[in-house]
Amino acid sequence: MGVTALLMAGGEGARLKTEEEKPLLKVGGKPMIERVLNALKEAKKVDEIIVAVSQHTPKTAAFARKHSLKVLQTPGKGFCLDARYAIKKLKLGTVLTVCADLPLITSEFIDRVISHYEQCKKPALTVMVPLEIYKKFGLSTDYVFTVEGRNLVPVGVNVVDGKRIKEKELEEEILVVNDERVVVNVNTYEDLKVAKLMLQRMAKPE
Repeated sequence: MGVTALLMAGGEGARLKTEEEKPLLKVGGKPMIERVLNALKEAKKVDEIIVAVSQHTPKTAAFARKHSLKVLQTPGKGFCLDARYAIKKLKLGTVLTVCADLPLITSEFIDRVISHYEQCKKPALTVMVPLEIYKKFGLSTDYVFTVEGRNLVPVGVNVVDGKRIKEKELEEEILVVNDERVVVNVNTYEDLKVAKLMLQRMAKPE
């Protein structure tokens, strides 16, 4: 299965109240987008990487081009709408969409998600994490869904059959994970502080 990773890097990041573009904010001395890119490049099941930018992130687009990556300009209308636009525009097949603000994501996690998608036999997969993990670290949440009695938060990692993207509704698999690194989706300054602290903790030898 050929998988294209669509790295969503067009977010305005208004809640961070910084002049720097959100994907270029540094965690552990590296821009968040660079950390996500490294994980995607090391993932065994990712065949191609495309960076989706918007009018909000011109410097991010320049950063991606400097690293010889394919860049697509999207309307900048939000994660879901921009992802759909990119998939239709480029006529993509199997697509992994990943937010550029997940600085602690790993290649192993990405391969695990794709493997689960390959086995689930459904056209779409969404990765979610229990709400209690977000509360544990004091992280912000945009959406909370109740699934089979559990409060779950989507983390910004999805897989979809791009050939079926025009269908109104797609049968969806939900993959619930408890990986604390994946929940650090940086939307606020407090989220950024948690990401930096967690990275420091991960870097310390046991």
